[in-house]
Amino acid sequence: MSDEEEPPDSTYEEEDFGDARTYDPDFKGPVTNRSCTDVLCCIIFLLFIIGYILLGLVAWVHGDPRRVAYPTDSQGHFCGQKGTPNENKTILFYFNLLSCASPSVMINLQCPTTQICVSKCPEKFLTYMEMQFLYKRDKSYWEDYRQFCKTSAEPVKSLPQLLMDDDCPTAVFPSKPFLQRCFPDFSTRNGNLSIRSRMLFQDGNGRTRSVIELREAVNRISKTFDARALGLKVFEDYATTWYWILIGLTIAMVLSWMFLILMRFIAGFLFWMFVFGVLGIIAYGIWHCYQEYSNLQEHPNSTLTIYDIGIQTNISMYFQLKQTWFTLMIILSIIEVSVILMLIFLRNRIRVAIFLLKEGSKAIGHIPSTLIYPVLTFFLLSICISYWAVTAIFLATSGVPIYKVVVPEGQCIHENKTCDPEIFNTSEIAKACPGALCTFAFYGGKSLYHQYIPTFHVYNLFVFLWLINFVIALGQCALAGAFATYYWAVKKPDDIPPHPLFTAFGRAIRYHTGSLAFGSLILASIQMFKMILQYVDQRLKHAHNRFSKLLQCCLRCCFWCLEKVVKFLNRNAYIMIAIYGRNFCRSAKDAFNLLMRNILKVAVTDEVTYFVLFLGKILVSGSMGILAFLFFTRRMTMIAEGPTSLNYYWVPLLTIIFGSYLIAHGFFSVYAMCVETIFICFCEDLERNDGSTEKPYFITPNLHGILIKKQLVPQKQKE
Repeated sequence: MSDEEEPPDSTYEEEDFGDARTYDPDFKGPVTNRSCTDVLCCIIFLLFIIGYILLGLVAWVHGDPRRVAYPTDSQGHFCGQKGTPNENKTILFYFNLLSCASPSVMINLQCPTTQICVSKCPEKFLTYMEMQFLYKRDKSYWEDYRQFCKTSAEPVKSLPQLLMDDDCPTAVFPSKPFLQRCFPDFSTRNGNLSIRSRMLFQDGNGRTRSVIELREAVNRISKTFDARALGLKVFEDYATTWYWILIGLTIAMVLSWMFLILMRFIAGFLFWMFVFGVLGIIAYGIWHCYQEYSNLQEHPNSTLTIYDIGIQTNISMYFQLKQTWFTLMIILSIIEVSVILMLIFLRNRIRVAIFLLKEGSKAIGHIPSTLIYPVLTFFLLSICISYWAVTAIFLATSGVPIYKVVVPEGQCIHENKTCDPEIFNTSEIAKACPGALCTFAFYGGKSLYHQYIPTFHVYNLFVFLWLINFVIALGQCALAGAFATYYWAVKKPDDIPPHPLFTAFGRAIRYHTGSLAFGSLILASIQMFKMILQYVDQRLKHAHNRFSKLLQCCLRCCFWCLEKVVKFLNRNAYIMIAIYGRNFCRSAKDAFNLLMRNILKVAVTDEVTYFVLFLGKILVSGSMGILAFLFFTRRMTMIAEGPTSLNYYWVPLLTIIFGSYLIAHGFFSVYAMCVETIFICFCEDLERNDGSTEKPYFITPNLHGILIKKQLVPQKQKE
C-alpha cells in the first residue's frame, strides 16, 4: 500500500466528534447481552397509552356519532334520523341564505338564520308576498311553500309580522341538495354565473339581489362545515368503488414487490426505467393539460377564473376553467425540468447509489421476511389512525345541544351568549336585540368532562402523533437489527443466525421500548408545535401585521427544518440502538459523531439513494394513477367497465394514487433502511478494521471499491 494515500475524511476525525472505534476481536454484530434502556420514558409512555384508552372509553359513553352523520336544525334536531318526526326530512334548509354572508359566520361557525329540516329543496323563484297573491286563486301554492316553513306558519301574515315571528322564509329560489343542505343551483351561461338563467332575483323584502351575493353566502357556509360534510359525499363514492380501490392497491403492492425482487439482479436497468417512467408520466400529464387548455381556448366566451366562481359545491366546475389546466401544466413542466436537472448534476453519485442498492438487495435476499414487515407496520398504523378518528368523532359529539344568540347584523351586546329557545322570544335578550335568534351552536355541557373537551382533543392528537412515530421507530429499529446482523456475518449467509428479523423485533420491544418512545416523543412534540403554528396562522391569516406574518413564516420554516433533522438523527440513533443496545441519547450522540467523522461519504450516499428510491415510488403511484384515471373516467371500456354513478371520480383516483405511494413507500423504505444500516456498519467497519488478514473488512470488495476510490492504508488504532 502507498504511504502517500490518506484515509478519507481524516480532516473530520477530530476530538470534537469523539474517538474512532478500535478493533475488538469479540465484536460479531448486534450485542446480545442487553439491559432495558430509558425505563422512565417507557413508564410515561405506558401511562399515556392507558390514559388514551380511558379517554376513548369515556368519549364512547358520552358521544353520539349520529350528530356527524345528520345535519342539525335550529332546535338541535337531526334531519333524517329514523324514529323521529324528521325521518323523511333529510335536507337542511336555510330561511335566509343571504344572511350567511355575514362575517359572524366565521366567528361563531353558525349561519345567523333559522334552519329547518325539509324533504326536498325549492325548485323555482317565489317570494312570500307572491305566494299570498297566488294563494287567493289557487290554494296549492301555499301547500308547496309551507314545506319550507315551520309547522305554526300561516299564509296570511303581513311581511313585518312574518319577519317578527320568523315562521317562513321571505323568498325561495331554485336549489339542489348538496351535503344534505339546500344550496343554490348555480350554473354558467355565456361565462356568467346564474341560477336558472337568472342573475338577479327578489329577496322578498322589496330588494333586488344578485346571484354573486348568494355565492358569497354559500362560500361562508362552506367554510364552516366542508371538512365534515364533504366526507358524506366522499363516503358514497367509497361505497361504490371500494372493491376497485382494493384491486388497484393490490396491483400496486405486487408491482412494488416485483421492483424489489428485480432490484437485486438489474438495479441499473430498473433505475433508468424509474427515470424514463417518471419523465413519461409527467410528460403525459403536461400533454393532457395542454389538450384540455386548447379545447377551452376555442371557447372565448368562457372568461371565468377561479377567483370569479369562488368555492363551489360542484368540483367539476374548476375543471371547466382554462386557468386550472394552465396552472397544472406549468407545475408539471417545472417538475419535469427539475428532475432532468437533478439527473444531470447527480449522475456520478447515482452510480454509487445503485451499487448500494445492489448490496441492499443481497441483504434482503438473505432475509426475505423483511419484505413482509411493512404489512405489520400498515396494520399497526391503521389501528392508530382508526382509534384516533373514532375518538375525535365521539369527543366532538359529546354533550347536550348548546344554543347561542345570533344576530344577523352582528351588533348586539348579547351576541354569542347561551340561550334557551323555549323562552327566548319572551326574554330580555329578544327585546334588547330585535331580530336576534336563539340558534343551535354545538354539543357541550357544564360538567367537568365537557369543560375539558378541547384539552382532550389536544391530548388525543398528541398521543396519536406519539404512537404513529413509535410504530415507525419500532419498524426502523427492528429492520436495522436484522440488516446489521447480515452485515457483521463473516460468511454470508452461513453465519447469519436464524430468524434475524424476529430476534431484532423482540429485542426492540423487550429492551428498548423506552428509547424508541423517547425518540418518538421528541418528534411528536415538534409536529405538535407545527400544527399549533398552523392553527394560529389560520386564525390570523386576515391580520395586516406584516411582522407577525414574517414571524409565522420563519417559525414554520425553522420547525420544518428541525423536523427533518430530528428524523434523520432518530433514524441513525435507532440503528445504533439495534447494534449496541444503549439508551437513546448515547446512541444519538454516537451516530452523530460517526456520521460527522465520515461526512463526505454521507453527502455522497444518503440523499442520492433516497432520490433513486423516490423515483421508484413516483413510478408506482404514477402508473396506478394513470390506469385509475383511464378506468374511472370510462376511457378504457374495451378492457373493463368503470362505475357510472360516481359523484367525483377524483375520490377513488386520489385514493389509489396516495395509497399506491404509501404502499411503495412502505416497501421501498425497507431498502432505504437497509442501505442506511449498511452504510453505518460500513463506517464502523472502516474504523474497527484495516483490511488486513488479522482485521479484515466485513464489506464486500466491490462496494468497498466504489465507496473508497483509493485503497485504504491500515488505520492506526488508538491506544
